[in-house]
Amino acid sequence: MKKFWQKYRKNRPASAALAVLAVIVFFSLFAGLIAPLENGIRQNPRVRLQGPSREHIFGTDDHGRDLFTRIIHGGRISLLLGFGAAALSMAAAFVFGSIAGYAGGLADEIIMRIMDALLSIPYMLLTLTIVAALGPGVKNLFIAIVAAYIPNFTRIVRSVVLTITENDYITAARVNGLGGAAIIRRHILRNAIGPIVVQTALSVTGMILVSVGLSFIGLGVSPPVPEWGAMLSSSREFLRRAPHLMFFPAAAIVITALSLNLAADGIRDALE
Repeated sequence: MKKFWQKYRKNRPASAALAVLAVIVFFSLFAGLIAPLENGIRQNPRVRLQGPSREHIFGTDDHGRDLFTRIIHGGRISLLLGFGAAALSMAAAFVFGSIAGYAGGLADEIIMRIMDALLSIPYMLLTLTIVAALGPGVKNLFIAIVAAYIPNFTRIVRSVVLTITENDYITAARVNGLGGAAIIRRHILRNAIGPIVVQTALSVTGMILVSVGLSFIGLGVSPPVPEWGAMLSSSREFLRRAPHLMFFPAAAIVITALSLNLAADGIRDALE
């Protein structure tokens, strides 16, 4: 771990991105203490569409709600969907991929043919189909993202497991009578954790952008709950009159996505 951080700190863009990401996560986690959600939900028509000011540093929206409050609370939802969906989908994929890669045979054929069928459908289209069937909402959006990303993660895990099982220490463990579950837990998981962490980190950005895109078209988080994609969607008709309504949510999305990608690249380089 010490060597990892030494290599990671040498990557200045990744270190800067991690610092920015830490700030974003901090504001999202403690959004309720920094700016109560009531300020982002309570409507005040007297101050609608005001630009940035001392009282409202990001301005107000078309309902007079504080934009800064809505953005940091919206970040909480986006990060939850991104990190939570990435962790859960990778955990499920590790189970499927490990069984397919280690057991082989009929189990491998069944699992991978199902995954191949799902992989033939683009991520966004598959997610859109699931959300359309289940209905809008944070819970259904979370389920859709997890389900859409499991197939690709499963294929990656299977590939890593197949590579690891060719090593001599796996053969030695089998000869010594160690069971399949124990081999996966003690040897395969330990050696596969690097590629898994990198792939999970790289996928968080895509999951956040998928959730933002679905909310933008009205199939994600329902109003008045603040969410970056929904905020972008509602700001379109006020682009000329109040450009800050689109600028700040868009900036939050771009900065978060860029920070996540640079931080993930740093993790990949440090692990290599």
